[in-house]
Amino acid sequence: MRVVSVIGSSSATEEEYKVALFVGRELARRNIVVVCGGRTGVMEAVCKGAKESGGLTIGVMPSYDGHEANPYIDIKINTGMNWNRNPIVVASGDMVIAIGGHYGTLSEIAYALILGKYIVGYKTHRVEGVEMVNSPDEIIRRVEEFYGQELTHP
Repeated sequence: MRVVSVIGSSSATEEEYKVALFVGRELARRNIVVVCGGRTGVMEAVCKGAKESGGLTIGVMPSYDGHEANPYIDIKINTGMNWNRNPIVVASGDMVIAIGGHYGTLSEIAYALILGKYIVGYKTHRVEGVEMVNSPDEIIRRVEEFYGQELTHP
């Protein structure tokens, strides 16, 4: 099973939301599971896009009961760890996509680097080790390159 971690702000801009929605759709079309922090903003958009294309979504939730889960989460992992769940979010994916984001996203990028994950960034923190791209299509091309083949569309 292929799993990609998508990270970004819970208060996404309109552009970040649209990009995350596109990424979610395209990941699901390639049978890739989305894992994220499960809340609003980029996390909600990527899950919504994945669900629109029949994909599976996993939210690593900050609370013990998952009450803050966005409506597009299929599987809630309730941690009670608040931001301390961030390493779990990035460790759960084969690779990481960062879209926008603030300090929480920056911490997830740091954990992803510590774990040796491949990270693709779109309008996010410019940190050594993050491969920055300029379009949503480039994000998907990097995903396909990461998995080493043109992924099939069902």
